[in-house]
Amino acid sequence: MKNIMKKWSQLSLVKQIIVGLIIGIILAVTVPEAAKPVAILGSLFVGALKAIAPVLVLFLVMSAIAQHKSGHQTNMKSIIFLYLLGTFLAGLIAVIVSFIFPVSINLVDSAEGLTAPGGVVEVLKTLLLNVVDNPVSAIYNANYIGILAWAILLGLALRNAPDTTKTLISNFSDAVSKIVTWVIKIAPLGIMGLVFESITTNGIESLLSYGKLLAVLIGCMALVALVVNPIIVFAYIRQNPYPLVFKCLKESGITAFFTRSSASNIPVNMRLCENLGLNKDSYSVSIPLGATINMAGAAVTISVLTLAAVHTLGIEVDLPTAIILSLLSAISACGASGVAGGSLLLIPLACSLFGIPNDVAMQVVGVGFIIGVLQDSSETALNSSTDVLFTAAAEYKEWRKEGKKIEIHKTA
Repeated sequence: MKNIMKKWSQLSLVKQIIVGLIIGIILAVTVPEAAKPVAILGSLFVGALKAIAPVLVLFLVMSAIAQHKSGHQTNMKSIIFLYLLGTFLAGLIAVIVSFIFPVSINLVDSAEGLTAPGGVVEVLKTLLLNVVDNPVSAIYNANYIGILAWAILLGLALRNAPDTTKTLISNFSDAVSKIVTWVIKIAPLGIMGLVFESITTNGIESLLSYGKLLAVLIGCMALVALVVNPIIVFAYIRQNPYPLVFKCLKESGITAFFTRSSASNIPVNMRLCENLGLNKDSYSVSIPLGATINMAGAAVTISVLTLAAVHTLGIEVDLPTAIILSLLSAISACGASGVAGGSLLLIPLACSLFGIPNDVAMQVVGVGFIIGVLQDSSETALNSSTDVLFTAAAEYKEWRKEGKKIEIHKTA
């Protein structure tokens, strides 16, 4: 047993996760009833990540800002620009692909009881109200916009505090980070439980009738992850972007795919940024911010499902309207985390651009929930891995200017 544990500990986290993934699939396919208790491992893992993430964000951001020295480079302007550019281009790619491969869908009534936002103003209003949320309420409800706002304000207020106070905050930040490493160590068991529960609960059969729609959705996300994002990163670092792209997809995208929550994946992304040798002052702010506004996957979902409704109803779309849809989906996607139901409930907002009635648009939302297992998983994997990718790209650009060598493979 000691030898087994020793060999297990020598494996990288990604290899451990793959082993957990394979075991989860085998158990779900062979002995689903006997292995039912395995599902609790997934719930425990996601619960632990969700519990620690708000506290981690609060202390990391507060500590980073409180101890930030004037003149230190944080690259936040570049990172935010990359977030917004990536989200817009993802929406644009989704519109182009949807025109090349138009999809019609069977509308379903499976979104009753859900209320979509009435317009972009309502989405932005929700976003702004989250900024001024009570700090205790923000942490309790995992409202990351509110947590970020309070962490930034407290950090600024503590800039002139005594060194002993700053040291205490830093110690708390380090302690929470340590707890995160303990939680991440159970990731292989958590992934095993999540994949087991996903297969036994949802199965694959219900997705087959929407195969073409899923192919367009996931194809667009793959195109963004493997073509668009690498081009953006290359423009910044001026060297082969794929080692960094694949590292982010492997070490962030895999866990995000199964947890289906960008917020839950914040601790994983923080650890990856540390392994990449990035500036803590930058990534402690950019990663939680990215979990809120860097929503390329959501922009793809909104654009593809909206145009699926447009093609189903035989509505003609001109080029200017298609470009407006790309912009609207990007703006809406940035506010997705502040709306109950995420990106799917923003589809009626985009549908209104083409005069599609709300009752029909909500049927499209119903289709979204049917394919949600793969759609939401792929969307989260793209969103979360891109948070690290763009944070790293912005910093590596500065490294390149300073003549530092960028060696992705040698990072831990």
